Amino acid sequence: MEETLVVVLLLIAIVITTIYKGINVVPQGEEWVIERLGKFHKTITPGLNIIIPYLDYIRMRVSTRDIILDVPQQEVITSDNAVIITNAIAFVRITKPQDAIYGVEDFRNAIQQLVMTTLRSILGEMKLDEALSSRELIKSKLKEQIIDDVADWGVTIKSVEIQDITPSPSMQQSMERQAAAERERRAIETTAEGNKNAAILEADGKLAAAEREAKAQVALATASAEAIRLISESVGDKQLPAMFLLGDKYISSLEKLSKSENSKFVVYPADLQGAIKGLLGRVTAK
Repeated sequence: MEETLVVVLLLIAIVITTIYKGINVVPQGEEWVIERLGKFHKTITPGLNIIIPYLDYIRMRVSTRDIILDVPQQEVITSDNAVIITNAIAFVRITKPQDAIYGVEDFRNAIQQLVMTTLRSILGEMKLDEALSSRELIKSKLKEQIIDDVADWGVTIKSVEIQDITPSPSMQQSMERQAAAERERRAIETTAEGNKNAAILEADGKLAAAEREAKAQVALATASAEAIRLISESVGDKQLPAMFLLGDKYISSLEKLSKSENSKFVVYPADLQGAIKGLLGRVTAK
């Protein structure tokens, strides 16, 4: 009796285990790859699925949602021998789970390595300035070049984003020195340009002053000539007006000299008084 009970319990356990193994509920967002006797049999989709226990085996549970793959940071040498550091991130989705499992040993690592090598190849054909300013172009080329390769692995590339493209520390120091030299050069050019403009303005000012001085001298000479002419007409003597104006200018000069702070002596000709007396005598005689 006890042996019979044990057998019955054993049979019940086997039935429950068989049912448990044969009935599978696949959650949304996953697909399960089923092997039968070690060979790919089918892929079961979300929902209730029945397989043959002990013959069918769940090879792998594959997520059909977007997968985020972080591409490690790496150093790249550009075409102008500049060293830059770059990394990326890839968004992929498995569309054929059987290809993702049987087409490549580890599809995650394979995609990461493919992105790294392709990115290194693309950046190696660019110059430093172009690489730093052409993220959209790099992203477009990267996706275009890897999309066919990953399709063989049952994977679709949704997007590839370039996270960072930065010069290496030594390259950054060189760029900073170059930028400082460029700023210094521009400052020197600006100072030189300012000095040149100032010199031009100063020369223009001197030219304008000289022109005005010349005009003033012409005006003064004209006035003196007119004064001589008027005096000559009044006194009827050609020499007297000139002597009179000369004496007047001399007396004005002496007056200015006497007002100067640095003047100690005022020098005038010894015959100045006689000349003035003669001049007055001639005027009286006229």
